Amino acid sequence: MTKTCVITGGSSGIGLSIMQLFLANNYQVFNLDVAASTIGEFRQCDVTDSNNVQNIINEIAATNTIDVLISNAGIHFSGNIENTSDEEFQRVFDINVKGAYAAVKAVLPAMKQQAQGSIILMASEQALVAKRNSFAYNLSKASLASIAKTTALDYAQFNIRANAICPGTIETPLYHQAIEKYCKKSGADINEIHQEEAQLQPLGRLGQPEEVAELALFLASDKAKFITGSLQVIDGGYTTQ
Repeated sequence: MTKTCVITGGSSGIGLSIMQLFLANNYQVFNLDVAASTIGEFRQCDVTDSNNVQNIINEIAATNTIDVLISNAGIHFSGNIENTSDEEFQRVFDINVKGAYAAVKAVLPAMKQQAQGSIILMASEQALVAKRNSFAYNLSKASLASIAKTTALDYAQFNIRANAICPGTIETPLYHQAIEKYCKKSGADINEIHQEEAQLQPLGRLGQPEEVAELALFLASDKAKFITGSLQVIDGGYTTQ
């Protein structure tokens, strides 16, 4: 029987790699994103609109099981607390945290009825450690770790598992945008910054989206059926320093 995965933010970066891997492993994949995807079942969705998320997931659940939810939609923002405006703070939380809240809440009735499900939230190594000039982003990712842990406890009785993946520095379009923005603002040499970022990792390189996708596939599978409430770090050793 084909299993169904719902992912938010699956049109690029880590989300796209997850979609590709899950499709290759015979999942039916629904992608909720503002940007269209050419693979999977695309549903135009603004994750900051809880009703929009709820209606789309209700539509999917009417004709499919929802075996896996991967809450992946997110944005990055650099700035310390003084350099973060009310509007910027709200936007980070609306997408990164409220979007996850809406998606998790929407899939739970179907998963409870099925008496099974795997929920995966895309957090960050910043759920575990602080980074400079990352006030709002860091706070949002710590919130996702909390959602994973509380949901794991509240819904274990229904055989629903919830975990958070905590990637380190992964070479995605989001990463490249952040580096380009920094170099444009600071005047730094972009090649030197890429090398510095790689050397910050004990393994001496950046992570790849495909590696995060493999971890997501494992957490979604029966091989991980005794894993819930965990923060799964995939950061090349960064947080062990």
